[in-house]
Amino acid sequence: MDMAWLDVFRTTARLGSFTAAGEQLGFTQSAISRQIATLEAEFGVQLFDRLARGVRLTEHGRMLLPHAEALLDRLDGTRRDLAALTGLGLGRLRIGAFDSANAALVPAALAAFRTTHPGIGISLAEGLSAQLLDRLRDGAIDLAVVAAYPGHPYDTELFDLRPLAEDPVLVALPPDHRLAGREQLRLVELADEPWIAASSRAESTLLAACVRSGFQPRIAYEVGAWTAKLGLVAAGFGATLIPALAARATRPDIALVPLHPEDTPVRLVRTATLRAHSAPPAVTAFLPHLTRAAAAPPDGRRGPGGSRSAGRTGSPCGCAAG
Repeated sequence: MDMAWLDVFRTTARLGSFTAAGEQLGFTQSAISRQIATLEAEFGVQLFDRLARGVRLTEHGRMLLPHAEALLDRLDGTRRDLAALTGLGLGRLRIGAFDSANAALVPAALAAFRTTHPGIGISLAEGLSAQLLDRLRDGAIDLAVVAAYPGHPYDTELFDLRPLAEDPVLVALPPDHRLAGREQLRLVELADEPWIAASSRAESTLLAACVRSGFQPRIAYEVGAWTAKLGLVAAGFGATLIPALAARATRPDIALVPLHPEDTPVRLVRTATLRAHSAPPAVTAFLPHLTRAAAAPPDGRRGPGGSRSAGRTGSPCGCAAG
C-alpha cells in the first residue's frame, strides 16, 4: 500500500471534498478520486459516501481515519529522526580504544565532539587492540582506536585502518633521579635500576625493550595499573616505561625522559572501521576531532626536545603526533 494514499484519504476527510483535497495536494479532482478508489479496493470497503456537494466518511472511513493519522504521524516522526541522524542532532557514537589511548587522547576528542554535537549518545569500551577489532567485526562498536608495532599484520581486507599517531615509549623516573634532567636516555644507562612493571617476566611487558638493549631488568615491584606504577615512581621506588599516550595524563611529580630511537620501537596508532560498511554519521564527524586531539601538544606543557618533570616543561616523546 502506498502511504501517499493515506495522506490523500486524510486530507479528503478533513476537507470533505475531492476538489479541495486536490487543490491542497496539487492533484486534479479526478486523480484524488482514483487514489481514493484504489485505497477502497485495497481494504475492500467504501470509505466515503459521494454526495451532491462533497464527500462524507462512511463508518469504515471513520474507523480508518485515526489509524491513518497515526501511521502518517509515525512516518513524519521517522523522517524527522532520519534527518536529525544525518544532521547529528540524534544518533550514537560507539567507540573502543586501548587503555593508554583512553588516558587523555580519546577523552579530549570526545569532549570536543560532545560540545559540537550534544545530542549524540556516546559509549566507550576499552580493551586490547585484537579484542577491539573483534568487537568492531561483530558490530558491537563502530570505531576502534588500535595500536601495533611496525610489521604487525592486521586484516586490511576487513578493516579500513588509517594512521592516527605514533606512540613512543618514555622512561618515567623519580623527579630527583640523577638522570631526570637528560634530554634523551639509552636504556643501558638504567641497567642497575629497580624497575616497576606489570609482570616479573620482562619479555611480556614494555620492559622487553631492556632485554633487547642487552640487559635483564631487575623488577622490584609488580603492579598493573598506571596510577600505581607512577605512584611508586614518584615515591622513589624505581623506574618504569610508559607509552607517550598514557604520559599525557600522568602526574606532575615524575620526570619523563625520551629514549634513544634505537632502544625501543614506536607503536603505530590507527583508527579502524569496517570496510564495505557505511560509517554512521557520528563516526564521520568524530574522526576530525580525534585527529586534532592526536596532533595537539599534550596539555600545553611540552614542546620539542626535553623531558618533563615537576616544575619543568618539555616534550615527553619528541614527536608531533604522540
